[in-house]
Amino acid sequence: MNKHWLSGHEGAMSRRELLQRGSAGFAGLALAAMLAEEGRAASSISTAAAGNPLAPRPPHYPAKAKRVIFLFMHGGPSQVDTFDYKPLLQRDHGKPLPFAKPRVVSSQTGNLLASPWKFKQHGESGMWVSELFPHLSKCVDDLCMINSMHGSNSRHGGALLELHTGSDTFVRPSMGSWITYGLGTENQNLPGFVTVCPNLSHGGVNNWSSAFLPAVYQGTQIGTAGVPTEQAKISFITNKETPRDLQRMELDLTRELNDEMLSRTGPDQALEARIESYELAFRMQTAAPELQDISDESAATLKLYGLDDPTTKNFGRMCLMARRFSERGVRFVQISHSYKWDQHGDLKRDHAKNALEVDRPIYGLLTDLKARGLLEDTLVLWGGEFGRTPTSQGSDGRDHNPQGFSMWMAGGGVKAGRIHGATDDYGYYSMVDKVHFHDLHATILHLLGLDHTKLTYKYAGRDFRLTDVHGEVIKGLLA
Repeated sequence: MNKHWLSGHEGAMSRRELLQRGSAGFAGLALAAMLAEEGRAASSISTAAAGNPLAPRPPHYPAKAKRVIFLFMHGGPSQVDTFDYKPLLQRDHGKPLPFAKPRVVSSQTGNLLASPWKFKQHGESGMWVSELFPHLSKCVDDLCMINSMHGSNSRHGGALLELHTGSDTFVRPSMGSWITYGLGTENQNLPGFVTVCPNLSHGGVNNWSSAFLPAVYQGTQIGTAGVPTEQAKISFITNKETPRDLQRMELDLTRELNDEMLSRTGPDQALEARIESYELAFRMQTAAPELQDISDESAATLKLYGLDDPTTKNFGRMCLMARRFSERGVRFVQISHSYKWDQHGDLKRDHAKNALEVDRPIYGLLTDLKARGLLEDTLVLWGGEFGRTPTSQGSDGRDHNPQGFSMWMAGGGVKAGRIHGATDDYGYYSMVDKVHFHDLHATILHLLGLDHTKLTYKYAGRDFRLTDVHGEVIKGLLA
C-alpha cells in the first residue's frame, strides 16, 4: 500500500481514520458467529438490562429455583412403557382401542399393544416406574411426575418448536433465551444459556435461538448430536491466529467506535447488547474450556455418572457437564439424548437401549445435585416432544402421541413425590388435570420468580411472551 495514500495528500485518511472506517470489516469477520441469529432483534430491551444485558436481575417475586437443567429425550419416549402404568392396556393386548383415535394422527396404528416391561411402585410415594429405569426408580420421592402432558402437534419439527419456544408455527425465542433475558446470568464469564450436543434437525437452531430477542440471549451450542461429548467444543472458542492482547485491542477499538456512535445517536440498547456479546465471547475463551476439563473430578464422581461404562459414558458426561455449568452460574442448561426415542418399530429393543444409556447418568445427576445442596434451587426437567400411542405400529412399534404423555421435574420448588394428572385407562388422552406446554412454561417461569404474563418483549408492534396469550401456573406442582 502506498503510504502517501494514507497521509501524504490533501483529504487523505490518517492510519487511525483508516482503521476506524475499516474496523467493521475485521471485527465483524472475527465475531460473525456471535451475530448469526441476531437478524430481526428489536431495538430495545428492559431498562434493567441496559449496559450489561447479562447482568443478574431480580425476579418479579421470590424464586424457588435459580437455574434449570433440561434433559431432553428427542424422539418421544413412550409414557405407557416408562411412568404411566396402565393395567387395562396389559389386559386388553391385541384388542381394538375402545374409543375413537384422534382425527389428526402421524400415521395409522392398529390394536392395543401391551408394554413389554413390568411396572412396580417405588419409594414412599408409591410412584409407578417400569423396569426400564432401575436407578431412577430410587429417586422417585424427589420427582414431580406429570402424567397429563399434552401438545398441539404430532410431527417432530412442530412439536419440538412448541416445547422449546411455545409456538409450532412461527419462529419465537426459546425458553432458555426468555429465562436468560428475564434473569441474566450469575457468571459474567459464561453464557446464560448452554445447549450440549443438540440435534440440527426438527427445527434445528430455532430450538435454542433468541429469535427477535438480542443475540446475547441465544443458546451457546456445544457440539452436535452424533459428536461424542468428550469431543464437543464451543465453536470458535479459540483463536490461534490472533494473540489475546491483540484481540483485546481490537475489542477496545470496536467499543470506542460504538461508544462514539452512541454519543451521537443516543441510547441504542441493541447495539450495547451486541458490544456485550463481543466481550462475553472474549471472556469465554478462558472460562469455558476450563469448565469442560473434568480432570478435577474424583473417581467416585465419574463412576456415579457412569463414565466408567462405555454404554453410559457419553450421556453421563453430558449430565456431569450440566452440573458443572449450573454450579458455575449458567442459568439454563439443556442436554439432548438425540435422536433416539422414535420407536415406530423395534420398541422393545430400542427403548431398552435408550433407557440403559440415560438411567444411571440421570440418577447420578440427581444424587450429586442433592448431595451438593444444589437440587433445592435447581429445577431439573425431563421429557420429549410428545409420547407414544398405546396402539401398535406393526408388531413392535408405537406412533407419535401428543394427546397425552409424561414428563417429570425435580428440585427447584416442585412438590416432591407428587403424581400429577392422569391419562385415560389406556394412556392415549390426557384426561385429569391436563398440562399443556404453555402451562409447563408458565410454571417453570413461576418457579424462577417470573410472572409469565409480565415477561414480555415488544417486537413488530406488539408485546410477545413465551406463553403468548395462553398458559396457567399449575399450582398442584408447587411445593
